[in-house]
Amino acid sequence: MTDYPSLKTLGRLVGEKRGKVGIRATAREIGLSPATLSRVENGQMPDLANFTKICRWLEVDPARVLGFEPETLGRPVAAVHFRGQAAVSLPTAGALQELIINAQQMLSDDDEDPEPGGG
Repeated sequence: MTDYPSLKTLGRLVGEKRGKVGIRATAREIGLSPATLSRVENGQMPDLANFTKICRWLEVDPARVLGFEPETLGRPVAAVHFRGQAAVSLPTAGALQELIINAQQMLSDDDEDPEPGGG
């Protein structure tokens, strides 16, 4: 694989690994429909179940593809995923961004606080 796995490179990585093998044979190997595999290769995000199958087939850690670093695993992290198509207005997206950033900051602050009743 030529790229570090990420949501943006997922379709390209699938296409690279598939190579000259037919889309139907590869889809069957992964456990997807050929139409779903084609959509993924063309940049659309699969649902969670299909994402898991694709990561297993690519032999990549889904957490890495989602951008989580090993030191963040096991800690609460605020995250959101929107579909590729615009589903919300720009002001709504901005408000959601602010909400998520504030939630992540609160979670981070909780990690730094001493244990309750500890002293």
